[in-house]
Amino acid sequence: MLRVFNSLSANRRLALRMVAVQAAVATVVALGFLLQEPRAALAAGISGGAVALGSLLLAWRSMFGPAYPAGMALARLVSGLVLKWFVVLGALYMSLAQWNLPPLPLLAGLVATMAASFLTHGLKA
Repeated sequence: MLRVFNSLSANRRLALRMVAVQAAVATVVALGFLLQEPRAALAAGISGGAVALGSLLLAWRSMFGPAYPAGMALARLVSGLVLKWFVVLGALYMSLAQWNLPPLPLLAGLVATMAASFLTHGLKA
């Protein structure tokens, strides 16, 4: 039996699955910190949500659209990564410097959500 793989659509599904898993992990971590205090939950939710939003922007920038030549695809991937880290670092700056949220929950939400992306790669759909 001949199996046909469409790597572009498989990569799109993986990217969207990763964003969904990151959003779920961010929600769970924020709910866990809600037992401590609301500001801690807000900090964890903001950092986790920023990672999930950044991943969504990266996926949108690099995966969606037609198949591009290699140079253009690499440029879109790099610009998506820059956009992702702009969102994440901007959210961290606003949370720490402007809103004075607690740093430990902020870091916990960031690390847990980023770790979820590594776990997503091992899952079979």
